[in-house]
Amino acid sequence: MTEAPVGANTEGQSAPQPDVLTGAGLRRVVGVLSTVQIISWGVLYYAFAALQSSITADTGWSSVAVTGAFSLSQLVAGGVGIWIGRHIDAYGPRVVMTAASLAAVPGVAAVALAPSLEVFYLGWVLTGVAMAGTLYPPAFAALTHWGGARRVRALTTLTLVAGLASTVFAPLASVLDDALGWRQAYLVLLTGLVLVTVPLHWWGLKHPWRTTHPHEEVPAPAQRTARADVAVIARSAPFLLLTVANALTGLAVFAVVINLVPMLVEQGMSRNLAAVALGLGGVGQVAGRLGYARFAAATSVTGRGVIVVSGVAVATAALALAPSSAGLLIVLGMVLGLARGIYTLVQATAVTDRWGPANYGTLNGILTAPALTASAIAPFAGAALAHALGSYADAFLALAGVAGVATVLMLGATPRPTEATSEGA
Repeated sequence: MTEAPVGANTEGQSAPQPDVLTGAGLRRVVGVLSTVQIISWGVLYYAFAALQSSITADTGWSSVAVTGAFSLSQLVAGGVGIWIGRHIDAYGPRVVMTAASLAAVPGVAAVALAPSLEVFYLGWVLTGVAMAGTLYPPAFAALTHWGGARRVRALTTLTLVAGLASTVFAPLASVLDDALGWRQAYLVLLTGLVLVTVPLHWWGLKHPWRTTHPHEEVPAPAQRTARADVAVIARSAPFLLLTVANALTGLAVFAVVINLVPMLVEQGMSRNLAAVALGLGGVGQVAGRLGYARFAAATSVTGRGVIVVSGVAVATAALALAPSSAGLLIVLGMVLGLARGIYTLVQATAVTDRWGPANYGTLNGILTAPALTASAIAPFAGAALAHALGSYADAFLALAGVAGVATVLMLGATPRPTEATSEGA
């Protein structure tokens, strides 16, 4: 089974768009977007995981307050992302993604130079705006539009490269922190982001973008039928169970990722080695995505969801219970990264695997909205659990329990054959 996260299920079913790129042109765009994705994810997202302990120690702000600011940026990114998506559909990604890269300047600068917690929060709000216009959703939209029949391979390449962001930038941020302090580390990373992503977005995405014309709109009767199908599926028990399971899994996964470094430090690992462990989790994530096609071919829809989410639960619990052995903890972090990488694709194909490609965009939007909210509050929730329970290890055990509940829900999250929407219906 191939990855089908963004409309890949309709390949070959519609007339080619006049602005679909040729092989060479598409390869250049994939190269551009892969480069900016790994840098944008690294600077705007993963650097925080490596620097948060230093931020807390230097400023005296609580870990809950610091991670709360990061969670706020995720909520902002989710809200602004709706506006971003509409504008990319209408005008293309070039201007939107360039502007978002520029928005990172005041955002990350405010984070780095914040004299107070209030300014720190304001910086993360602006950084959330930058995230909305530079991370996966706009890049997926660009490759889906320009990729034509090759878009699945292009999207897979993009996610594989971006999966290395933590591998590169978590250790890099830690090294810069040691040499310069966390504030200067952020400024150095920001300089690199702007110097690379702004020109690549502006010149690398300069391709025609055909918007939808009025005569291409779906006829009203078909629209009414589509809305009815969506309503029936969205109210069904399997869909509701899948939605809750995805939200709980997202909460567990992202709470662990952002709080992994302080948890490992608590276990006796040095901060630099903990950052390396976080980065190696990205290697596991890439390995999981590389093996997804074979894994999907060997499992059922229900089986792969249960296997992957239970893998998240077991690996998270193992990290909490393992003895303080750096080698063992690093291996467990990579196993968790492996499960996380596969889960990304299990989630992306959840709708088409169960109900077919019809109404994919609408159903996937409904399905992922609670998961996006959960992932936004996850960093704060993880830190709050550690504070309330007395240790990050205990917090990880609680998060493993959350993933365990999601595993049980996954058992009922597949419709019976008579309930599923037929392919192309």
